[in-house]
Amino acid sequence: MRIVGGNLRGLKLTDVGEGDAAAHLRPTTDRVRESIFNLLINGTHGNPIPGARVLDLFAGTGALGLEALSRGAARVAFVDDGVKARALLRSNIEKARAMGVTDVWRRDATDLGENRGAGYGLIFLDPPYAMGLGERAMANLLKGGWLTPEAVVVWEESQPPVPPAGLVQIDQRRYGDTLVTLLRRAG
Repeated sequence: MRIVGGNLRGLKLTDVGEGDAAAHLRPTTDRVRESIFNLLINGTHGNPIPGARVLDLFAGTGALGLEALSRGAARVAFVDDGVKARALLRSNIEKARAMGVTDVWRRDATDLGENRGAGYGLIFLDPPYAMGLGERAMANLLKGGWLTPEAVVVWEESQPPVPPAGLVQIDQRRYGDTLVTLLRRAG
C-alpha cells in the first residue's frame, strides 16, 4: 500500500496484508484510492482537496486522509476506536511526517456529538460493510454540525448507501466489491 499521488507519492505505508477481519480493517486498495482521488480532482463539482479540513471516519490505516494531505489538504482528523487501527495510523502518520497537521481520535465514528470547532470540507467514510454504520455516522455528522456548507463526502460501501436528508449524490462508481458514492450538501 502506497500513497499514489501528490508530494508523498510513492510513500510505502505500514502493511496490514489482506486486512484484519477481527479489527474490521479492510484497506482501500491503491487502485480504488487512485480512482477516488481522480473523481474528486476531475469531477464537475470542483476539486475539494486544496486547503481542506478532512475528517477520515473509520480511518483504519489512514491511507485516504494521508492521500488527501499529499494532495494539498490542510489538516486531517482520523477517527477510529480500534486499537490496531490507531497503532497503524500513528505509524503511517510518522512515515508521512504529518504529526503537526493530523489528529487521531479514539472515538465511535457513529457518535461524535457536537462539533466545537470549524467544519470539515471533505469527509471520508469507510465503515465495515453492510452494518448500517455509515448511515448512523452521517446522521450524527449532520446533526452535530461537522460539515461545511460546501462539504463533499466520499462513502465506501458494498451496496448503495442511503444518504440522509440534506445530502445529494453527485457520483457513484463500483470497483469490485467496493461501491464509492460521492455526496454533497443539497442546495
